[in-house]
Amino acid sequence: MTKKPCLPWPDRRLRTASAPVEAITEEIRAIWSDMIDTMEAMPGVGLAANQIGVMLRLAVVDASESRGQAVKMANPEVLHASVQLREHEEASPNLPGVSAKIARPRAVTVRFLNEAGEMEERDFVGLWATSVQHQIDHLAGRMYFDHLGKVKRDMLIRKSKKRG
Repeated sequence: MTKKPCLPWPDRRLRTASAPVEAITEEIRAIWSDMIDTMEAMPGVGLAANQIGVMLRLAVVDASESRGQAVKMANPEVLHASVQLREHEEASPNLPGVSAKIARPRAVTVRFLNEAGEMEERDFVGLWATSVQHQIDHLAGRMYFDHLGKVKRDMLIRKSKKRG
């Protein structure tokens, strides 16, 4: 398939909630394939469809050491999140050159429509959990820096503009 360009911040689509996926079709599978190619080229551990301008609730996550283990999700939602938090340095290809330490639940249970078109529930831990939550935020029109206070968030955006 194809590596797609990521939308530059502050493209309004990054602040828009994505539409639910009604069914898994060949078109959806092709979008997932493009998303995986784009994620691998970054390189990154996840990608939401709206990051490349596709306004559907689609995400891919691959936090494996060996790669090639991407989980393809449509309409992902967190059913349960651990109380224990885990900090991780997060970034986005939509706002290149900057990152921030974000604390998120260490483990989550997520329900999503899988590649076979079946509803699946899966537990994610560590970097996998961080990435899944990061992608679900994107699909709701939120960026990782929304988890920061206003001063830190504004500094991060200014720093990115200077680098761009």
